[in-house]
Amino acid sequence: MTSFDALNLSPALLSNLKQLNYLHATPVQEKAIPLVLKGRDLMASAQTGTGKTAGFVLPILERMSTTRTSGPTSVRTLILVPTRELAKQVLQAVQRYSKGLPITSYAVYGGVALNPQTTAVKQGVDILVATPGRLLDLYRQNVLEFPDLKYLVLDEADRMLDLGFADELDDLLCAFPKRRQTLLFSATFSARVKKLAKDLLRDPATIEIAAPNTTADTVTQLVIPVDKKRKTELLQHLIKNHGDKQALIFVKMRKQVDELETLFNKIGANVAGLHGEKSQAMRNAAMQSFKDKEIQLLVATDVAARGLDVDDLPLVINVDLPFNAEDYVHRIGRSGRKGKSGSAISLVTADEVNQLAAIEALTGKVIKRRTEPAFEPSHKLPETQAGGVVVTKNDAKNPSSDKRSRNHPGKSGRAGGPRMFDHSDDGRSSRNKDRRKRRK
Repeated sequence: MTSFDALNLSPALLSNLKQLNYLHATPVQEKAIPLVLKGRDLMASAQTGTGKTAGFVLPILERMSTTRTSGPTSVRTLILVPTRELAKQVLQAVQRYSKGLPITSYAVYGGVALNPQTTAVKQGVDILVATPGRLLDLYRQNVLEFPDLKYLVLDEADRMLDLGFADELDDLLCAFPKRRQTLLFSATFSARVKKLAKDLLRDPATIEIAAPNTTADTVTQLVIPVDKKRKTELLQHLIKNHGDKQALIFVKMRKQVDELETLFNKIGANVAGLHGEKSQAMRNAAMQSFKDKEIQLLVATDVAARGLDVDDLPLVINVDLPFNAEDYVHRIGRSGRKGKSGSAISLVTADEVNQLAAIEALTGKVIKRRTEPAFEPSHKLPETQAGGVVVTKNDAKNPSSDKRSRNHPGKSGRAGGPRMFDHSDDGRSSRNKDRRKRRK
């Protein structure tokens, strides 16, 4: 492992890292820091929990320390992130690494009052962490300008596109100066991410820490077949058997979060719910309490799949499989971090087999199955094979036929259904093309 001392960082940064007990760089830090210090644009694939935030924050702080601070309404470094939770997390990291340095930092995101953020950014800020929607609001109100922007970071670019921020990004990028250093970090290098990178980056260096869409070997994955009407009962059974261990529980719908939160409260469990309709204050409190291990169970929609950094999280339970197979990777990536072991259990019904096949095609692994006694399903979950193949009766008789499911889940990483947030289908492609022309 490479020591931070060998990465040409200033004594002030090294001192802060030592206070945090950060002595050796992770693989993404080891590769990214020298490239950013050289001024290269960067396209990096790295999962959450690999230390990627320090991989771009540290060299930017190093480069900024030799230049002037920002003037009124101006920003020198902009870090775009997809969610409020991640914005807060990245800001905390920036503040820890920059302790004692003459560098100001702030975060802006939706779900909270606009006026305090307006007042803060009007004074100018060296490093601004922002979600695209709130940043665009501030820009349109002439609260922010970008003539001094030198460093642009897109963190979790794949998630930003999945959440429908493509138009906001288009509008913002038109406002940024062309002469800048741009860093793009993404858990995956999908076709849409590659296209975004092509529009943004100049002769970028590429880093790929792990194969795209792989799951950590430290996470033990298990599928438990079950009938839909018994999922809640089975969930209670599993939680009871796991004692007082913390568990992050994922569901599809906000309504389910509220229902499970009420249910577990009634039986005396220490639980909180997290979804987009809850107030920002409630979400912050739930996240912090779970991180501080004051709460045993956190029930969430995919809003918590990214940016939730919990030490030693032993268990993730998928009550429902996600529509997007890539979200499965992000969900279970909350456990088994930094080399520690964890478990991911998915409760899967027969009508979710295509989603399961899509996940297995994406990760290249057939997930082990185990039937829970007393919860044997009356509707059998079809078998699957490597490559996202759903085994039919004919396939079982003739294994060489290699028939794929009707929705071909392995082809796109999705379990059928409509394509979402795709410029080519949303009726706005011509406007976006015009924007891109203006940027060139």
